[in-house]
Amino acid sequence: MNVYDSARMGDLLAPLGYRVVAAAAEADMVILNTCHIREKAAEKVYSELGRLRALKRARAQAGGRMVLAVGGCVAQAEGAEILRRAPHVDIVFGPQTYHRLPAMVAGILAAPAGGAARGLLDIDFPEEAKFDFLPEAAAASPGVAAILSVQEGCDKFCSFCVVPYTRGAEYSRPAADVLAEARRLVAAGAREITLLGQNVNAYHGVAPNVGTGTGGEWGLGRLIHALAEIAGLDRIRYTTSHPGDVDEAMIAAHRDVPQLMPFLHLPVQSGSDRVLAAMNRRHSADDYRRLIERFSAARPDMAFSSDFIVGHPGEDDADFAATLALVEEIGYAQAFSFMYSPRPGTPAAQAAPIPDAVKAARLATLQELLWAQQRRFNEACRGRVLPVLFDRPGRHDGQLIGRSPYLQSVHVEGGTDLLGALLPVRIVGAGQNSVAGVLETGVPEIGPAAAAVSA
Repeated sequence: MNVYDSARMGDLLAPLGYRVVAAAAEADMVILNTCHIREKAAEKVYSELGRLRALKRARAQAGGRMVLAVGGCVAQAEGAEILRRAPHVDIVFGPQTYHRLPAMVAGILAAPAGGAARGLLDIDFPEEAKFDFLPEAAAASPGVAAILSVQEGCDKFCSFCVVPYTRGAEYSRPAADVLAEARRLVAAGAREITLLGQNVNAYHGVAPNVGTGTGGEWGLGRLIHALAEIAGLDRIRYTTSHPGDVDEAMIAAHRDVPQLMPFLHLPVQSGSDRVLAAMNRRHSADDYRRLIERFSAARPDMAFSSDFIVGHPGEDDADFAATLALVEEIGYAQAFSFMYSPRPGTPAAQAAPIPDAVKAARLATLQELLWAQQRRFNEACRGRVLPVLFDRPGRHDGQLIGRSPYLQSVHVEGGTDLLGALLPVRIVGAGQNSVAGVLETGVPEIGPAAAAVSA
């Protein structure tokens, strides 16, 4: 989401003459687009601001000027604190106000360096949707794999999560706007699009025909069907999903839309019903198991990823054992796991914490199991022919790297003229984080209707 937002900030600033540069030392403006999900990410912001203070001072001593801004979720949650701890920051803005960035920059530049306009703070939740004020994405190629934000915000209020307080209420972009942006991305060279949202399957966008009087909304499943009709869009993905927002149309889309990849990131966070209740997840472990079964029935080649938090306040050894049991039962192709990190203002932050040593030991045990499952999944792909979309060169001449339907990095020896191609690859080797393959000779490039996984 922050990658997408950062690109749109670039689009907003381009009319003011700004372009992206490779290093902060070369920049007239530096924007930190931040995440507040975990404490470590937030603290990195202040560390980076300390480093940038020296660059800004050096620029001023040389007779120049550097505008320094902090955006995103840390800005939303700690805006006044940022200005207090780092008074050299010029602008602080939240994730829902970055469409106002050109006006903020103009205000800073109109004032003398160090003048009264320093320290602009805009962390409102405006009534207008920021997407209505964003320009069309720049015409530069997004690459063969692009990202597209369709939904923002969260209404779930999990006890550990700060997102509802930093991103605001759930908002879905109108379906017509999403389809128009997808067409522009495909026209610029994208063959795969990942739909983004804090709870992407909570998507309920105004239907394109609302102006005809028929009205209504589209859910994520209906949106995916419409995206699949765009010529040249060979792959569709989405992230991140919430178990409580899974519906029949979403499951059916995996069954009926060949462009939709058979890989689902569906966070569960814990395998213990007691911890899930404390987390306010609004589903049980068995609810989650049944969803996995339904997806697998709809698409037998489905693979799954998840998120896990260990050491949530109140978690005991039996709760953690239930998480391990769930992981053993499901068998994940990939997963992300973290120690609980208290976030200011969330209900869980008020509870008695689990000792760090206990959290660290549990995390190590869980990650050992998850890594073993990932390695087994990669090993199980040996001998299979997977459609691979090549999106970048390898580390040495003649090597290409692409993505399988399961988001595995696939390394293949082949000419760089195959960049952007979607080709069948026989998997011949497997590592912890990637697989190796060889091109299937004499087989034509794969189109969307044939992009299923072969055994």
